[in-house]
Amino acid sequence: MATPTPAPPHGPSLGPSLGPSPDQSPGEQPPHTVAPGPMLRRGPRPLALHLSGALTSMPFARSSTGSNDGSTSSKTGFPLPPGLPGGDPAALDPVFLAGVAAYRRHPYQRVDPAPPPVLWAQGDMRVLDYAPTGGRPVLFVPSLINRAYVLDLMPGPAAGGVSILRDLAARGLRPLLVDWGWPGEAERRLDCAGYVTERLEPALAAIAAQCGGPVTLAGYCMGGLLAVAAAQRRPGLVRALALLATPWDFSTLPPGTAGALAHIIAPYAGLMALTGTVPVDALQTAFAAIDPPGIIRKFRRFADMAPDDPRTALFAAMEDWLGDGVPLAAPAAIACLRDWYGANQPMRECWQVGGTTIRPSTLALPTLVAIPERDRIVPPESARPLAAQIPHATELPVAGGHVGMVAGPRARDLLGAPLAAWLLRHG
Repeated sequence: MATPTPAPPHGPSLGPSLGPSPDQSPGEQPPHTVAPGPMLRRGPRPLALHLSGALTSMPFARSSTGSNDGSTSSKTGFPLPPGLPGGDPAALDPVFLAGVAAYRRHPYQRVDPAPPPVLWAQGDMRVLDYAPTGGRPVLFVPSLINRAYVLDLMPGPAAGGVSILRDLAARGLRPLLVDWGWPGEAERRLDCAGYVTERLEPALAAIAAQCGGPVTLAGYCMGGLLAVAAAQRRPGLVRALALLATPWDFSTLPPGTAGALAHIIAPYAGLMALTGTVPVDALQTAFAAIDPPGIIRKFRRFADMAPDDPRTALFAAMEDWLGDGVPLAAPAAIACLRDWYGANQPMRECWQVGGTTIRPSTLALPTLVAIPERDRIVPPESARPLAAQIPHATELPVAGGHVGMVAGPRARDLLGAPLAAWLLRHG
C-alpha cells in the first residue's frame, strides 16, 4: 500500500482545488484554503446529509451573491459550480468544508498490533479475549448498532492509544468483548429479546464454564438493557453487573423521539423486507439527526487543529468508527422502537424476554451504573431510574459524553480507573 501523502495545513479538499472566488484577486487566498490531493476516506457518513446541513443551517454561510451565469460565490464560502438550479443562492462554509476534507485525508489507519483471540463464537457473533493469561473475567456487551471496537478504539501507539479494554487488562482484569458482527441469516430473525436468549445467554454459559464460575457482565448503551435481562434470567452465571450509559426510562427523551426515528426508518421498509435489516445509512441518519449543528461545529474545530496535533488522530479514529456501522436486524429495530421508545416497557417493568418479565428490582448482585453527565444520546434522566430500581446499586457520575466516556482522551481516568477499582472489588 502506498504511503499516504501528508495533508497540508487545513489541507485536504473534497476534490480539485476550487481556486479563488470571482471577487478575489489571483494572489489572494481565503482562510482555510484547500488543495487537491488523494482522499483516503469516503466519509463522514452520510456525507450528503452533512453537506446539506452545512448549506441550510449556517446563517453566515448564506451571504452570497449571484453571477450572470447562475453560479454563486461568497467571501465566506466556496462558489457553487455554474449551472446549478436554485432560488436562494448559498455557499458551503469553508471552515466546515476544510474540516471534512482534512478528515478525509488524515493518514491515521486503525491497525491492531495484537488482535485478541476468539474465545467463543456462534453465528456471526464472536467473543474476543483481551487477557487470555488470566485476570478476573468481565464480559462487555456493546450496542447492536455500532461496531464493538469503540471499546478498543485505538489499539496502537497513535495518540497514546485509546482502548478502555486494554487499559482494564493492564489493571489486572480479563476483558472479554461481545462482537455482534454483521447480522447473518440466523441473526436477521432475532428481536432484542432473541439476542438475549439465543446469543448472549449461550455465550455467558460457555464463558462461565471455561472460567470456572460466574463472570461479571458490563453492558454499554443498548447492550446494558440486554445485560440486565441476562443477569436476571441467569443469576447463577453473573457475579456482578456494570451498566455504562444504559437507557431505561425512555419517557425522559425528547417528545416524539419514537415517531421521529420511525419516520427516518420508514422509507427503508421495502429494503428491510428484502434484506431483513435496517441499512446502515438509515441508522447513521438517525444519529446525525440528534444534533446536526454539533456535527458542523466539530468539523470546524477540526479544521483549526494543527496537522501535527495528536488529537487529530483520535478524531479520525472516532469518525472512522462512526462511519463503520453495521445493519440492525429488522425485528430488533422494530422491537426497540415499539417496546422501548414507544411503550417504555423497561421502565414500566413489562418488557418480556423469553417469557420472563424484566424487573431490575429483583436483582441481588453488586451493580455499578455509570452515567455520563453530558450524554446527548442517553440523557442522565434516562439512565438514573435504572440505578434507582436496582437494590443497593452504586451510581457513578462521569464527566463526559456518551462515546467520550469510553473512547475520549480522558476515558482512562474518568471511567477506566473507577471502573477497574469497582470491578476488582466486586468481580
